[in-house]
Order: sequence, then structure tokens, then C-alpha cells
Amino acid sequence: MALDTYTNLKSSIANWLDRDDLSLVIPDFVALCESRFNRTLRLRSMEQKDYANTVGGQSNYLLPPNYLQMREFRLNINPTISLTYVSPEIFEAWNLGSGMPKFYTIISNEIRIGPTPAGVYEMEMLFWRKFPALTATITTNWVLANAPDIYLYGSLMEAEAFLQNDPRIALWKMGYDTATLELQLQDDKDRHSGSALTVQH
Repeated sequence: MALDTYTNLKSSIANWLDRDDLSLVIPDFVALCESRFNRTLRLRSMEQKDYANTVGGQSNYLLPPNYLQMREFRLNINPTISLTYVSPEIFEAWNLGSGMPKFYTIISNEIRIGPTPAGVYEMEMLFWRKFPALTATITTNWVLANAPDIYLYGSLMEAEAFLQNDPRIALWKMGYDTATLELQLQDDKDRHSGSALTVQH
């Protein structure tokens, strides 16, 4: 059976588990697998850019709903300025006043910039986002299309609480770990392939 849709994935999981009493919890295994690889993978296919304008006198802005981790945050002025991350504790201790933002921190589901913008600047956020979770209406995504073994082995591994000491768990964990490592290494290699890296002055 091809691992190309959510329905086929669930059927394959049931076949591999050789159990007919887990149909209600197999979606939980898939969701737990998704939580795991969203925490560990950082691939180009997870990168997203968002743009927004600052509002004079406003420091706090909501993070995108699918946000995982920041890669770069900058102001698109001439020349562009990359804002420097500082911890919330340091940010709160500084009295940055008002002006052109130079620093940012993340508190809860908001990004806070300082100094508080005195005018309108375009913000550009490059960040890693979660892969869309598989559902009855979202039947596939990038991971299932390009690395279905991650979904299969990861979901089987998350079934451990139900299987209780099934000797196959170690093999499934090894398969999942190998698949995610190879995918990340391939992505890293592709990112830096071609001409040699150079430092611009």
C-alpha cells in the first residue's frame, strides 16, 4: 500500500501493528509523531517569510500561528537591519526608549521589539513553521510526500504505551531516528552544495 495519503498511512500503521482494536487511537499516534518531528527537524521546506509594518508606539506583535523558531528577524530599510535577540529578562531590564528597533525578544505568543518604534518600518520575519497536521481534509503534506518512513516509523514508535514492551519498538525507533537524521543531513547538504562558502566584507 502506498503511503501517500492520511487514510493509507493509518491503514499501514494498523497492518504493521497487526491489531484491529486501535482504529480510534491511531490518529493519536500520528499526531504524537508530528509533534516529535516538528520539535527536531529544521528543513528548508519548513521555512516561511512573513511581512508586517510596525505601528508607532507599539512594541508587541503576534507571532504567526504556525511559528516554531526564529531564523532571522529584520527591518527592511536601506540598508536592512537584522535585529538582535535578547532574553526576556534582559529586554525587560533595559530601558530602550523610543526610536528605531534594534532588539527583539519572544514572550508567550508575541514578539517584542525595542526601542519602541517611533514610526512605520517593514518587518521581515524568516522562521521555521510547523508542517500542516494530517487530517480528513488535509490528506498529505511535505513529510508524507517526501519521507513517509518518518510518519510510519514515528507513529509505530508512539504506539508503545498500547503495545507494552513489544520487541519491535526498538527497530521502529531505529528506523525513525535513521530516517530523520538522513533527511536533516540531506537538507543541510543541499543548502550548502555548489560553490564554496565565502565571507562577504
